[in-house]
Amino acid sequence: MRARDIDEEHRAATPLELFFDLVFVVAIAAGARELHHGLAEGHLDAVLGFTMVFLATWWAWMNFTWFASAYDCDDVVYRVLTFLIMTGSLGVAAGVHDMFVDGQSTILVGGYCLMRLAMVALWLRAAAGHPERRRTCLTYAAGITLVQAYWVARLLVSGEEAVVATFFLGMALELLVPWVAERNGRTPFHPHHIAERYGLFTIIVLGEVILSIVIALEGAFRHPTGDLVMLVLGALLVVLSMWWLYFKRDHADLFHSSRQRVIFLIGYGHLFVFASVAAAGAALAAAVDVVTHHAHASPQFAGLALGVPVAAYCVVLAGMHAADDGSALTMVPAALTGLVVLVVPLLGLSMGLTVLLVGLALAAAVVQHVLSVPGDLPDATA
Repeated sequence: MRARDIDEEHRAATPLELFFDLVFVVAIAAGARELHHGLAEGHLDAVLGFTMVFLATWWAWMNFTWFASAYDCDDVVYRVLTFLIMTGSLGVAAGVHDMFVDGQSTILVGGYCLMRLAMVALWLRAAAGHPERRRTCLTYAAGITLVQAYWVARLLVSGEEAVVATFFLGMALELLVPWVAERNGRTPFHPHHIAERYGLFTIIVLGEVILSIVIALEGAFRHPTGDLVMLVLGALLVVLSMWWLYFKRDHADLFHSSRQRVIFLIGYGHLFVFASVAAAGAALAAAVDVVTHHAHASPQFAGLALGVPVAAYCVVLAGMHAADDGSALTMVPAALTGLVVLVVPLLGLSMGLTVLLVGLALAAAVVQHVLSVPGDLPDATA
């Protein structure tokens, strides 16, 4: 298993990586579903469960994605180990409900450890095939193994506060492993490949928002009301604008940065991008329940549940761009959009009108970008 050329031409995501993403999104969908039900009932604590599940899923996905950019050899052993990681993600998905209920899940921990130990095997292979980064690879393998022992021991912890505290301590340890390992020498990665992988995963997570729109459309056709029609239109504007705002810029240029800090901010900052999109989908599903009188949450609560992730999405994306540009001015339009989508739910409007106004605010951000960057779109007549 040799290191891939970081300047390799025409490097693209492989069918295995696309399959990998589709399997991983099952765990994200399970977390979003539980968040949807919690928000519909007005339970703010569902956000904590979603955060825990999403952190675990995202971390396993990101670790494999960056490893594959460096060392993907696509041989039989590599594929089998990747399948093991995918199988582990299904265990995580199966344990999501238990994680939301009491913060502990044996099947989730088992699935997570399977994913991570398969990564250990991949790092050991990389250590054998890449002598220049052997110490880095072995540090990854040792660090990941030790943290998995921590997760297993954590199953003995009881008490809500202790369970939550030990979870976030475990995630801190997970995050510490790359920081320690990369001090021995940075692993290579292909900027265009990484940018494509992040973009494709964003699209897949946006599918969660599309699912919420389909549910709303079913209700609009069966029992049409003005509020539900406005919700559908607003939800469409939300998902289409989210897509546009993400792909308004070539993220490969950002990953080409020679500044390690910028690469770190963009790579890790996508946690909030992915989580915000998934949470927005759950909030839209809860908004449908509010309009169809299948929820106990108020329109204001459900509106804020949508406004917060949408605002975070805008601000985080702009923050990543500002880090690369070296100018805080990039943040101004996003900050204004974020402020609007947070204020709208507080106006006491109907659920459908609230979602529509949030969607219009995002659409306005897209229009502002198009008008401020002439020639931003490719010439379709060329």
